[in-house]
Amino acid sequence: MPDFPLRKTMILIEDIHHEGGPPPALPRRRAAILAVVKNPFAGTYTEDLQSAMDDLKPLGLMMTDRLIEAMGGIKGIDGYGKAGLAGEGGELEHTALWHVPGGYAMRERLGAARAIVPSAMKVGGPGTRIDVPLGHINAAYVRSHFDAMEVGIPDGPRAGELLFALAMSRGGRIHHRMGGLAVEDVKGEDGLR
Repeated sequence: MPDFPLRKTMILIEDIHHEGGPPPALPRRRAAILAVVKNPFAGTYTEDLQSAMDDLKPLGLMMTDRLIEAMGGIKGIDGYGKAGLAGEGGELEHTALWHVPGGYAMRERLGAARAIVPSAMKVGGPGTRIDVPLGHINAAYVRSHFDAMEVGIPDGPRAGELLFALAMSRGGRIHHRMGGLAVEDVKGEDGLR
């Protein structure tokens, strides 16, 4: 059983009050939580990585709970995404360990979330930034929710570390007007429409 000791977490909250045009009735909130953990696979090639995803599920649940709290509660959260970043000695496939734990945790806590959780993965050193893609939680074709939140930690990931991120949003882009499936028309049956 691989060990992923947690070095630090960071929470970022962004309230968007204006984007040109008339001010929205309510600001749009986006928030992200980042965690830096030891990468037990750094510097080696390991054939079977998939089983280690289960070891990260408690981290995913803890991060999701803290992120929902930062969002001011579950009500109205309708966008999500995840990202992973491997530090020196790590490989891109190590970031893929986050697919199940990050997505599973948000889906479990948000309830009827049917859409795939968008994700981004890359390799980089301390201070590397990554865009966490965001999409609607129940329907991938909701264009108003296509977005990204840039995140990073100044001192991570260091060599032998992984940085994992989760992000959530409440509402679509301010003044979205690119058509597509409207939120009120989401059926949420297949995660697409």
